[in-house]
Amino acid sequence: MAKKKRDNINRLFVVYKPSNIGSNQYLSKLKWKYNAAKAGFSGTLDPFAKGVLIVAFGKYTSLFRFLNKTPKRYRATLWLGAHSDSLDIEMVKQIDETPEIPLEKVKEALASLEGELEYHPPIFSAKKIDGRRAYDLAREGKEVMLNTIHSTIHEMKFINYAHPFITFEATVSEGTYIRSLGALISQKLNVEGGCLSALERLNEGQFCFDDEKALDIKKCLNMPQNRYLGDSETILLGQKLQREDFEVTEDGTYWIDNGESISIFEFNDEGVHYLLNRVSLHEKL
Repeated sequence: MAKKKRDNINRLFVVYKPSNIGSNQYLSKLKWKYNAAKAGFSGTLDPFAKGVLIVAFGKYTSLFRFLNKTPKRYRATLWLGAHSDSLDIEMVKQIDETPEIPLEKVKEALASLEGELEYHPPIFSAKKIDGRRAYDLAREGKEVMLNTIHSTIHEMKFINYAHPFITFEATVSEGTYIRSLGALISQKLNVEGGCLSALERLNEGQFCFDDEKALDIKKCLNMPQNRYLGDSETILLGQKLQREDFEVTEDGTYWIDNGESISIFEFNDEGVHYLLNRVSLHEKL
C-alpha cells in the first residue's frame, strides 16, 4: 500500500546526487524516502554529473533565492580528443589520439581562464530559445545559436594530468557551465575535441554534503539580520510596516527573527515590503 504523502514537512538539507540519474528523478526518490508531498532543489546537475544538491521540502522551497550558495566548486576530468556535441561523455561520437602535452602548458591553460570570462554555453543546455529549451532543439537536429554569457572564474586548480585526461577543480560564479570550460581548455591547448568524462559538484557556497542533516535556515541566508523595534504582532499579522521602526533602515534585504519563525523584507524607495513572512524555524518530519 502506497504511503500517503505529507504536505506539512518543512526541511532544508544537502544531498549527494549520484551519477546516471537526473536531478528531477533523484528528487522523486527523496520525496518517497521522506514521505514529502512538496519538494524542490536548487542548481540542476546533469545526469552524468554527481555531487551536492540543495533540497527543500514544504514551505522551505521558497527559501532558495535567499540562500548563500555562491561561489560553487566543481571537480572535473577533461578527456582530450573526445568529440561530443553535449561536451560530456553522454554523446561521444569520435575519439582522436592526441600528443601528450607538457605539464606546464596544461597548468597555464587552466590559469588563463581565471577572472571574468565571456563564452558560449553548451547547445545541450537548459537555456531557452523562443520559449523552448536548447537541448530539446539540439536533440531534434535543429540549429542552436546561443548568446554569449559571462561568468566569474575565481580559481582553476590543477589536480592531475594522466594523458589524455586532465583533472581540475573550478571555483565559479552561479550559472557557469563547466562543460564549456572543458572545451575552452582544449582550445587553449590546440587540441581538437575535448569533453568532460567526469563532473562532481563539491559545494554550493557554504553548502556541502553532510549526511543529509537538516540545516538551520538562519545560518544559510545571504542577507544581514535586522531587528524590529515595534510590536511583533504587527509582523506576525502581516500589517504595514514603517522603515523607522527597524534597527537598520538602509535600503536592502533583511531577515527578522520572530522567535518561532523568520520574516524577510526588502527596503526600497517605496517603503518596506514583505518577501516572506512567518517561515517556521522548526523542522517538521
